[in-house]
Amino acid sequence: MTDLEFLDRAEALLRALEQQCDRINDDTEADIDNQRVGGMITLTFANRSQIIVNLQKPLQEVWLAARSGGYHYRFDGQQWMDTKGQGEFWAQLSRDVSAQAGLPLDLSS
Repeated sequence: MTDLEFLDRAEALLRALEQQCDRINDDTEADIDNQRVGGMITLTFANRSQIIVNLQKPLQEVWLAARSGGYHYRFDGQQWMDTKGQGEFWAQLSRDVSAQAGLPLDLSS
């Protein structure tokens, strides 16, 4: 994948994440503050815990940092998959957001 293709796909992922947070805030009792600075989004929960999603442009990866750990994702042609076999981005993010918000929440692209 070229650098431009990576940036297009990664930016689409970040936009989708912002939209999903807005949807969750509108449709549920969750209160997730999402702040974007460049290629990084910080999700802050009512309990003050955070999840950070940021772009690693030189590696063509998206990194996710949550209480459960740190994950690195690469686009495999269809979806963003963990580089160490831990699964797909949205599935892991849904687990982490649910755990940190204290509510069962589903995020998807």
